[in-house]
Amino acid sequence: MELNLSSVWSSACSILKSELSDASYNSYITSLRPLSLENGRILLQVPDERVLATLNKQEYYNFIKSALVAASRRDLSPVFTIEEPRVEASAPSRSGLQLNPRYTFDTFVVGEGNRLACAAAKLAAEMPGNKYNPLFIYGGTGLGKTHLMHAIGNYVLSQNPHAQVIYVTSERFTNELITAIQMGKPDDFRNKYRGVDVLMVDDIQFIADKERTQDEFFHTFNVLHDSGKQIILTADKPPKGIAMLKERLASRFEGGLLADIFPPDYETRVAILAEKSRTERIVLEDDSVLPFIANIVKSNIRQLEGTLNRVVAFSNLTGKPITLELAQTALADYVSRPKVITAKDVQAAVCNYFSVSLVDLCSTRRSRELAVPRQIAMYLVRDMTDLSLPDIGKLFDKHHSTVLHACDKIGAERKENQSLNKTLEDIKSSLTE
Repeated sequence: MELNLSSVWSSACSILKSELSDASYNSYITSLRPLSLENGRILLQVPDERVLATLNKQEYYNFIKSALVAASRRDLSPVFTIEEPRVEASAPSRSGLQLNPRYTFDTFVVGEGNRLACAAAKLAAEMPGNKYNPLFIYGGTGLGKTHLMHAIGNYVLSQNPHAQVIYVTSERFTNELITAIQMGKPDDFRNKYRGVDVLMVDDIQFIADKERTQDEFFHTFNVLHDSGKQIILTADKPPKGIAMLKERLASRFEGGLLADIFPPDYETRVAILAEKSRTERIVLEDDSVLPFIANIVKSNIRQLEGTLNRVVAFSNLTGKPITLELAQTALADYVSRPKVITAKDVQAAVCNYFSVSLVDLCSTRRSRELAVPRQIAMYLVRDMTDLSLPDIGKLFDKHHSTVLHACDKIGAERKENQSLNKTLEDIKSSLTE
């Protein structure tokens, strides 16, 4: 059977989205354009040398090749080519990462955990610069923040094709700034980002430890905001929770609307799987397949969709229809394998959540930005492992009485502090799912 270029690449993208981080997927995969498929090779167009160099690295190359093989059930290999410059006199100048046309408000499944964020995103898209500016959407990985950003951009451009819209990850923003400085062209960089109608920056928390980037973004933010241009930001936590983020930036981020996104509830998980099945024309022989998957994957949308991809791939490889029995077989290892959480796992999760290093977490420094994560880590290690107080103390290079004090303090505060309680649950969720 002849392979369809568009279908193969679409399926491969779905697999890659479940395997890669949001930042990596949006920085590299969404910018690719499939050109041809022949002789066991798929030719993919890349926008520039930087992306080409990254994708030719063994790790990324293997990810893409594996996704192509799974999507096509053939031995397909990716071949990358640089995008040729195109002159489009009537086209608006929209730099940044390519918007995914599949990410719209119509394809975004609304549930209790994301209702506020979705409603705010729609208003910001309908009235850029007039409602909720900036709009700051935060929540865990794979919960739909990037989808909403793309939906905003796609809606704005559908209403005004000449609007200047930029969607960019904070990593790319930083890299472009560094390049501009090295080439002595900082004004070009500023003109690009300060002349837009809508600026959307994904994973803004990653600029927190980069002083020059923070300073540049602060001034860019002010120019756009003062001009009534719309700013959309996403992060894994609210501004005040981002360690090393300058106070003046945190204050401006909080000047609009903060909208958090929670992990989807059961009904929403089923609806998300149903929407994916509909849009990708996945044929299910058994109505109980989606509820089965929704019951075993509870953490985030990416993992949820990735699990369905695994079932579909298993069906394609075995040539069997997608029934509950097939889904149970495909996910047998996933369902049965026990999740053993170690103290090191907890430390890593806390470091990731608060964007601090393990060295700092276990240091003697007593600043609030380290003391709170340290106390939370001690509390969770005691709560989620069998380690004794002295053993936990050794892990953090602290006396066991310090550990006891931290555990008692966090345990008491979480009963009264809803924000702290949510932080604890978010970290635990990242460990158990």
